[in-house]
Amino acid sequence: MDRVVPCVVHDWYWSYDWACWTKYADPQPPWSDPAWSGRTDGAIFWCSRGVTLTDPFPADTIPRWAPSPPWGAPPDPEELARAAVESMNLRAIQIGIVPEQGPGRVGLVGLPTWMWVQDLGGSTWGPITRTATSGPWSVTATAEVERIVWDMGDGTTVVCTTPGTPYEDRFGDMDSPDCGHRYTEQGHYRVSATSYWVISWAGLGRSGTIEMDLVQEGQIVMGEAQVLSQ
Repeated sequence: MDRVVPCVVHDWYWSYDWACWTKYADPQPPWSDPAWSGRTDGAIFWCSRGVTLTDPFPADTIPRWAPSPPWGAPPDPEELARAAVESMNLRAIQIGIVPEQGPGRVGLVGLPTWMWVQDLGGSTWGPITRTATSGPWSVTATAEVERIVWDMGDGTTVVCTTPGTPYEDRFGDMDSPDCGHRYTEQGHYRVSATSYWVISWAGLGRSGTIEMDLVQEGQIVMGEAQVLSQ
């Protein structure tokens, strides 16, 4: 009958090649230790077939040399980083805008348009941090929106490095303090908000950056005051 063993017990990892649980010997024994057999590369790992892996080591624990970890070759750290990013569930923002979107909603030409992130949170703005693991290896990634580029539909774009300020009636005809626009002509305008994410990751002795962008679209209507009064 085949024996079923767990792949990980505490900080020990099962090696199918060695048929024992293994872990990196820390500290590494001196070069004079017989486990090195005169080698000066690779590393020394503990090997134990003990059922309960606790300190002190099980009686059958022995040191063994290997050119690389005996539990297998390490994964591509960038692949682990992308797995960490996938677990973040990053998504495009819900557009907050005045004048509001929807039937019967019309803004006035010349009055300020405010834009903001309606659903501000880790998955829409950041920062958000997640860790992906594979066996004994792990990579941690942190994602944050660097900027949102608003295409206003009239040939202009507005770059905002903040999530914007939600509009309130008390602001009247003030301009947005950090993310706004003014239309000069009436019409229907398709607005898009592109979030540019920068994701920094580190693990397995390496680090890097992943960039991605997510887009949300909407539509607003601008009219002249005299047209609305007719």
